[in-house]
Amino acid sequence: MNSVFEDRAVMLARYIVENKTTVRKTAEKYGISKSTVHKDVSIRLKEIDPSLHNNVKQVLELNKAQRHIRGGNATRNKYLMIKNGNIK
Repeated sequence: MNSVFEDRAVMLARYIVENKTTVRKTAEKYGISKSTVHKDVSIRLKEIDPSLHNNVKQVLELNKAQRHIRGGNATRNKYLMIKNGNIK
């Protein structure tokens, strides 16, 4: 595998684990697509560093379990802003 891809996969994985962040936030931070981040940390990383892969997997599973809560909060905030006249 190309070392550029390996380095990027490790860099993204470390960022996710250290900051307990989502694939979307990681993609925004590094200016790449969500699918690239996901492929790097779920497929490529498994071959490069299985231990780090397991750590990333735990963070991503936690994010998946909590995403319905984040979505509900976002919807709630949206309608509160509409009610208060902040957005139309």
